[in-house]
Formats: sequence, C-alpha cells, structure tokens
Amino acid sequence: MTIEHDSTLDTLLELDGTVFVLDPEGIYKVRFRVTRIRPGPEKPHGLDYSLTLHGKNGERIAGFDNAHPVERQKRGEPMDHRHRFRTVRPYEYQDAATLLEDFWVLVDSVLKEEGVLS
Repeated sequence: MTIEHDSTLDTLLELDGTVFVLDPEGIYKVRFRVTRIRPGPEKPHGLDYSLTLHGKNGERIAGFDNAHPVERQKRGEPMDHRHRFRTVRPYEYQDAATLLEDFWVLVDSVLKEEGVLS
C-alpha cells in the first residue's frame, strides 16, 4: 500500500510566515501561520494554522484557525473554526487544498463587502 503525497499540504506549509498586501493603500493584508505538529485529539490533521485577513489598524476581520475554543467557550479544546468579522463558527478541516480554497473565497467575499473588490 502506498500513501499518496499531498502537494497542496506542501504548498500550505510553504506559506508559513507569508504576508500578502491586497490593496494599493496597504490596508488589507493576509497572513499565513502554518506548522506541522504531532496529531492529537484537538488537531487530528497534525497542523497548527492561522490564515487571516487583516484590515484597518491590523485588526483581524476574517480567517481560519485552530488555536482556541469556539463559540465563546472559556474552556474546551482548541478546534478548527472560521472567523468573519465578530462571528466565529466551527470549521470542518478536510485537507489543505479545501482550506486554501475556503480561505480565498472568504477573503474575496469580505473584500467585496468592504468595497475593495467589485
């Protein structure tokens, strides 16, 4: 039995530390933080990640991560989730390609709402 190599996971990992400026004024930026970790109950896919869109004054306005409990839980295990403005919802991680696609769809949607994209 051979295990298929996931090149999109390599791409996601290579984005670690990358920042993209999305507008001429330099207001909107995306940031990637992605590291491999030992898989565990709260992060079974073996990744610790934060893909974020930042706006004015560097505030996070959207993104995906798995760094803290969701839905205003003070306790509990970190889990995958999506941020959109002040809303946080659980996110079901499938694979690196889907995470990247879902992130860019969210970024486009927010930038349209903000009037940056038409």
